[in-house]
Amino acid sequence: MAPAHQSPSPAFKILAVTIAPIRRIAHLDMDAFYASVELLRYPQLKGLPVVIGGSRRREDEALRHVPEGGTLADIPVETFPLLRDYVGRGVITTATYPARPFGVGSAMGLMKAAKLCPQAIILPVDFDEYRRFSRIFKKVITNAAPVMEDRGVDEVYIDFTVVPDGQLEGGRVLARRIQRSILEATGLTCSIGVAPNKLLAKMASEFEKPNGVSIVYESDLETRIWPLPCRKVNGIGPKADEKLQRFGIRTIGELAARDRSWLIENFGKATGAWMHEMAWGRDERPVVTESEPVSMSRETTFDRDLHAVRNRAELGAIFTHLCEKVAEDLQRKGYVGKTIGIKLRYDDFKIATRDQTIEQFTADAKTIRLTAGRCLKRVPLERPLRLLGVRVGALVKAGSQEARMAQVGSTARAEAEAAMTASLF
Repeated sequence: MAPAHQSPSPAFKILAVTIAPIRRIAHLDMDAFYASVELLRYPQLKGLPVVIGGSRRREDEALRHVPEGGTLADIPVETFPLLRDYVGRGVITTATYPARPFGVGSAMGLMKAAKLCPQAIILPVDFDEYRRFSRIFKKVITNAAPVMEDRGVDEVYIDFTVVPDGQLEGGRVLARRIQRSILEATGLTCSIGVAPNKLLAKMASEFEKPNGVSIVYESDLETRIWPLPCRKVNGIGPKADEKLQRFGIRTIGELAARDRSWLIENFGKATGAWMHEMAWGRDERPVVTESEPVSMSRETTFDRDLHAVRNRAELGAIFTHLCEKVAEDLQRKGYVGKTIGIKLRYDDFKIATRDQTIEQFTADAKTIRLTAGRCLKRVPLERPLRLLGVRVGALVKAGSQEARMAQVGSTARAEAEAAMTASLF
């Protein structure tokens, strides 16, 4: 008989098993962000249809002249300009929720929106203020969950997987805490979707807007995801959706029912394979805290159509300004690039793009202006223009070895400076 203190036989040893936590990814989207920031400034507009967009006008400047002792909140509602009186080009950046039942939404032309909701109040965009609030709410998030991927001024992905309370109720506990903290810091609300991956989390964040939290589990795919229209998927645009509908595919579930080989045959190898994975809720993309930009660009939509000949001086000034702003962006963020391009939108809404790759990396406004001007010579300019844009791609860090090996030489700078007016504008 073995002594009482003898260790048990190896066959009976208990093995410690480590179970990996379930992957929980959140997508956080600020609710009508630009409009909500404006409502903090003008609380008297809450509950009213309001659109943000267009350029600043005299009517907007008049709003800033508050009587002594008053605040912006004291401005009478009837003083604000209405969408029905707006004249000029431009699109809606965002709209308050009371405006949306009229069919008004982001990226819609302001003149079209004026026909749908003429009584809406229109305010100009204030990107400096929106960026300020963006920095505040993102700081709140990283204080609670440090693994955050910045997806723009008003949305982020967050990895909840190993964050304290990130698994409680599928992530609902942490999501509600982040919502409360953002509200306290900014006065703004947001909607959060939590799911096993980015794909499902982004869809989930739309389920209970505004100020909602939606939790999606893998087992919810058939009941909550498959009934959705294919257009709800980030990556399926109008043209792809139209083609899917021609095949009788309207929902994600109907897409999931198609064989992978059939999708590849009809939509191409890459797109077809992605559609199959997406329809089955598969997405292994990580939350990336830092990513290198592939390009930087600046563009502007004109208040009225401009012609390359009749409005040459005005277009030239705008073109130079865009090049200078792109150069400032590159220099401020520490990048240089060597592929320089342009984007034009004509009065019939057709788009033309051209680009040229130069030998040296640059962040110099004059070099960008010269090269972009050469690109202009390769596009037709008979029709009036609605939009003009300048882009610099193939970016690398300004101090990198690749950049040092191909720095902009003094000869190229001299050529650029001498040819500032050589383009069609």
